[in-house]
Amino acid sequence: MSMETNEHYDLDMDRMAGSKGATIKRLVKYAMKGRVQLIIALLMLAVSVGTELAGPLVAKQLIDVHISGIEKPWYETQDSDKYTVAYDGKTFKREDHFEVGEARGAEVRILQAGRNYYFVPGAIAFDGTRTASTDNQITIAKGEQTASYAAQELTTSELYTFFKPELSGLIRLCWYYFALILLSAVFAYGQRYYLQASSNRIIRTMRKDVFEHINRLPVRYFDNLPAGKIVSRVTNDTESIRELYVTVLANFFTGTIYMIGIFGALFLLNAQLAAICLFIVPILVLWVMFYGRIAQRYNRVIRSTLSEINGRINESIQGMAVIRAFRKEKKMEQEFETYNEENLLYKTKLLSLNSWTGHNLVNVIRNIAYVALIWYFGGGSLTTPGGFVTLGVLYAFVDYLNRLFQPIVNIVNQLPNLETALVSAERVFVLLDEKGVDVADEEMPRYKGNVAFDNVTFAYKEGENVLKNISFEAQQGQTVALIGHTGSGKSSIINLLFRFYDIEHGRITIDGVDTYTMPKQTMRRHMGIVLQDPFLFTGTIASNVSMDDPKVTREMVEKAIRDVGGDQVLKNLPQGIDEPVIEKGTTLSAGQRQIISFARALAFDPAILILDEATSNIDTETEALIQSALEVVKQGRTTFVIAHRLSTIKNADQILVLDRGEIVERGNHETLMQREGKYYQMYQIQQGEQASSAKPAATEGVYTA
Repeated sequence: MSMETNEHYDLDMDRMAGSKGATIKRLVKYAMKGRVQLIIALLMLAVSVGTELAGPLVAKQLIDVHISGIEKPWYETQDSDKYTVAYDGKTFKREDHFEVGEARGAEVRILQAGRNYYFVPGAIAFDGTRTASTDNQITIAKGEQTASYAAQELTTSELYTFFKPELSGLIRLCWYYFALILLSAVFAYGQRYYLQASSNRIIRTMRKDVFEHINRLPVRYFDNLPAGKIVSRVTNDTESIRELYVTVLANFFTGTIYMIGIFGALFLLNAQLAAICLFIVPILVLWVMFYGRIAQRYNRVIRSTLSEINGRINESIQGMAVIRAFRKEKKMEQEFETYNEENLLYKTKLLSLNSWTGHNLVNVIRNIAYVALIWYFGGGSLTTPGGFVTLGVLYAFVDYLNRLFQPIVNIVNQLPNLETALVSAERVFVLLDEKGVDVADEEMPRYKGNVAFDNVTFAYKEGENVLKNISFEAQQGQTVALIGHTGSGKSSIINLLFRFYDIEHGRITIDGVDTYTMPKQTMRRHMGIVLQDPFLFTGTIASNVSMDDPKVTREMVEKAIRDVGGDQVLKNLPQGIDEPVIEKGTTLSAGQRQIISFARALAFDPAILILDEATSNIDTETEALIQSALEVVKQGRTTFVIAHRLSTIKNADQILVLDRGEIVERGNHETLMQREGKYYQMYQIQQGEQASSAKPAATEGVYTA
């Protein structure tokens, strides 16, 4: 891993260490942009959870009233309705079916002992452990108390007679239970759909904001951050955030409602035992805090190394030809593997953390809760008279206790996704917090193109000036050539003119107006640039010339191509200017790509045209064609030319010779040659090189003749 890469990596990690609370607030702010669907989803989720939690209460009612209720007191009655039961020549009705003020006869009981049911023709003093003897005697024991009662064993048909009045209510509750399940399923589907739709819209908005912000960022920002890392934030990190809204939010919200609803139901069923189970809440809170503190640190490293991996992949793909030419495959693999290994190391640490604090801890808490349940009921709480715990209550309690741990498991399982999403959100917000410049839509009249640099000083890094007190003027229609050795400041002057960077000292004006006061995009509207290595976008030749700007018509595209002589170079393509162009135009020759780049610059009719080594990578014949065409195109435009081949700038109105960020000579070709200074020396050296390179060719020609 190189030192420079390490610096970028450490810088990236430091900037990730933001406030988790601030990150959550910004995520909530984004959620509010899709709040209508999100609120609908959460309301449907609440209804779904509520209907599902109502199930055990229905089951309790079904057990206690319609099944176990047969053991409630029965009384003789003279009335006859749907709740009365005929047995042994008499009519009986259960106590909870009597109307207020309705006359009651003698009390009888139906008791279960073992697997059989018995009719006891009288009341019982207390309830407890029941045993039945062969002579139809029921004995009830409670502590040291015992009582025996004469009883008659009920046949199946007789027992059914006593259960029959409850069948209608039992079936009705079963239908209620089924309706609740169906309703819960419908609302669960609805909340999932709306939550997904809302999350997708939120992430679409976030990605749009990130991409728009990238277009507002200064060029300086991209000098320090590899493209792969930026791509990772737009794609991988926002996808992690989507999981936060879809999965994590749903599970946390569902779990919270579940736990609130379950504890509420538990307190309704048995406040003492529910209070015992409250120990789960502080454990869960401490658990989330402990996990979050450690997992966030691991996730920051994981996301940062993933960005570095993406950066290495992007760099390797773009530089594949150079890597293979210099046999650097192994070195690139080693650099890639360095980050890959670190990513694996921290993923393993996170996996270990999840294993220790995941299902293992849930099982411990679950077992403690069940021990409390067994201890409570084992202590004699399952009794009958006064404030007893019924079988239905016991069933509902166990059911709710089982249900209580499912949301805990879901919340625990989502903790890794939560921390990953929060770290990803931090990374995205760090990018969004970078200071940018809003894209200006306003128009300004086409300026004449009188450019002036007044005592301009500039440094990419503080204290390392690459331009020092640069001053010159370029009048409309003039051609200004910038020459000098590599690093002398030629491209920096162009960068400042385009305002890719802003100056620290001095002033740059166009037609007397300080460029710093102009909106960047508006100012560039009347500038055109042709780079040494032109960049073409996926599309067609025509779309690359027009840049899909509706103001640039097809006629303007064709004219621009003709003006630079491109009709001759591109005429052999099967589809002409509609020929498809893949990424970077790799299927086209260097000359064809440069022709398209020239036409692109001219199609927008710039007042200022900049040629940055624009003809250095093309063949002599194409260069001669372009140079001839440019003599016509330059008319009325201020043209800046950066060139190493001095023969191409002999006709420039003004030549600026730069050395270590300073203008050391200026003038036209004849004036500078007469001075016999640095320009003269450079020109003579190049002429000598051309002569020496031409001499063997001439000799060879004579020899072959």
